[in-house]
Amino acid sequence: MGDRGAPVNRPQREAAARRIMEQSAPRVPPELYADAVRRGGRMLRRRTAARRLMWLVLCAAAVAFTVWALTVQPWVEPPSETTPPVTGWEGW
Repeated sequence: MGDRGAPVNRPQREAAARRIMEQSAPRVPPELYADAVRRGGRMLRRRTAARRLMWLVLCAAAVAFTVWALTVQPWVEPPSETTPPVTGWEGW
């Protein structure tokens, strides 16, 4: 749709796009660049710290699981407690 609500055909849309692209880029205030660089650096440092913390927690969990598994040994079947030990039948 154009400015007056009328449909805009393809050549008019292409001409409007060319006019927009041929215009010079707007001037950016110099302090905006410095702020963006500072914020970007801060975001990168936070992201790096979060990634390192995640790896540290993952390694600590792996070590804790390994120590638990070696201590408890969940793969070993527990001894049966349903039958009492048999004693005193050596003389039969």
